[in-house]
Amino acid sequence: MKYSQLRLRKEQIRMKSKTKKESKKNRPTGKEILKSFKTQRQMWLICAGALLWVLVFCYIPMLGNVIAFFDYIPGKSLFECKFIGLKNWIDFFSLPDMWRVFRNTLVISGLSMTIGFVMPIVFALLLNEIHHTVFKKAIQTISYLPYFISWVVVASILFTLLGTEGNINSILLHFGWISKPISFLNEKNYFWGILTSANIWKDLGWSAIIYISAIAGVDQELYQAGAVDGLGRFGKVWHITLPGIAPTIILLFIMNIGNILNAGFEQQLLIGNPLTKEVYENIDTYVYRIGLKSMQYSLSTAVGLFKSGIGLFMIIIVNFIIGKIGGKENTLW
Repeated sequence: MKYSQLRLRKEQIRMKSKTKKESKKNRPTGKEILKSFKTQRQMWLICAGALLWVLVFCYIPMLGNVIAFFDYIPGKSLFECKFIGLKNWIDFFSLPDMWRVFRNTLVISGLSMTIGFVMPIVFALLLNEIHHTVFKKAIQTISYLPYFISWVVVASILFTLLGTEGNINSILLHFGWISKPISFLNEKNYFWGILTSANIWKDLGWSAIIYISAIAGVDQELYQAGAVDGLGRFGKVWHITLPGIAPTIILLFIMNIGNILNAGFEQQLLIGNPLTKEVYENIDTYVYRIGLKSMQYSLSTAVGLFKSGIGLFMIIIVNFIIGKIGGKENTLW
């Protein structure tokens, strides 16, 4: 038994070394890369504008993040400002409301990443079961529209629906389910549910696009084979559709996990009020109030770096775990 295991191990090592040698052999040389660049120069010229835009507006401004390590004073040169190291991060974690803000951020983003991540998948699966083409296209188009609506308009809709004189209260009073109007947007117990529902309604159709495309790529012969084997609609979804789009779901989950500290900004400022401040204030709104309004730009930059670092760390960890469980073909790298 031990001998056979040893032989199997040697064979695996031999195959790995062979694969490495073949990959090195197939690696393009400098002349081949230059030749490929010349033959595809038109494509590179088309991409040059986009690459230049990303470089100028995305990467070069990142150099300004160094002010997180200085006591930056607006109007002064960076060389005139005092280097303070990690003091901005220490000050941020020492703020009195920091842990309440951190809790709100994790709860709001957690709800969006669980319910808000699952709902587009469910919507895409349900939409795939509609076989009437015109009706299906109409539902798709209607579901996309909220994504293009400004949060100002969405907030106005919520105030109209959920106000004390809104439609929701009118319906509840009409059926006798409540004795007096409820100010939903002023109640802390309802705020997280309202905010999550608004986020899902706004992004549902747009987030489902990539899942609809992935479902369209599943081999149709598998459904025919499933029908022959006696699978119903639910069985086809569970045994064929979901496994077929599993790599897409995993990749999007890995990418979304980097937004764990992005709980939104506009919606909280527009829907929130002093009565719900205890549950709506997240890291972004807190930094806006404490950092930007008070012109503490160094503190604001330090918090931004902290969020980016946590997001990158989470992506690396989750990508590594999924690579160990499901194989490298389901990971980002």
